[in-house]
Amino acid sequence: DRLMPGTGTCALPDTVTLTRAAVECGAAGVLMLPPFYYKDQPVEGLYRSYAEVIERVGDTRLKICLYHIPQISGVPITLDLIERLVRDFPDTVVGIKDSSGDWSNTAAVIEAFPDFCVFPGSDTFLLRGLRAGAAGCISATANINPAPIHDVYANWQAEDADARQQGLNAVRGAIQAHAMIPALKAVVAHYGVQPGFARVRPPLVELGGSERDALMTVLQGLEFAAAGLKSALTG
Repeated sequence: DRLMPGTGTCALPDTVTLTRAAVECGAAGVLMLPPFYYKDQPVEGLYRSYAEVIERVGDTRLKICLYHIPQISGVPITLDLIERLVRDFPDTVVGIKDSSGDWSNTAAVIEAFPDFCVFPGSDTFLLRGLRAGAAGCISATANINPAPIHDVYANWQAEDADARQQGLNAVRGAIQAHAMIPALKAVVAHYGVQPGFARVRPPLVELGGSERDALMTVLQGLEFAAAGLKSALTG
């Protein structure tokens, strides 16, 4: 009941199957990409795809968080699409993860839909988002830096909130200087003392030795500790 698995695929039947399974397992919600094989489809087509998934699943427990990451999917989730989905499925389409990296887009969604849960896809935008009315963030970096991210979330109105946010930005910047997923996996392997975690699935490629060492040097300079990671992995 704390999980929100990604269930959006190219094929509508696959999305339905995964989404139904998530609901039946008691997941809090699902994170759903738009159908991304065919590009440049009209809002009507994207709306029909989401609507049909909702209707086929046919379960009032379903909560969908839309996933906007056009630089990867090639299919943006526009304000017009959100408006239609929220209008027709207000109890089901309840939020969006905006991983575009475009703050102006995130701000536009927050302004247009004040009761919608908007999550920037990077902790870099956490403080700015909370001040604008965002619900929080959904960030890959939370896998290695959860406590400081939560600290900003819990203390965003504190006088030193900007300084706390700068700490998040520094760690995120160190990771983003490399391929994101291989870098995160390298950090887990290093600080968790679990070398196997450095492996990634193709087509991703793990960080090379010199690149990995450079990343760890930067993190050490930031006094990054990955508190609790080793104990979490070893039990």
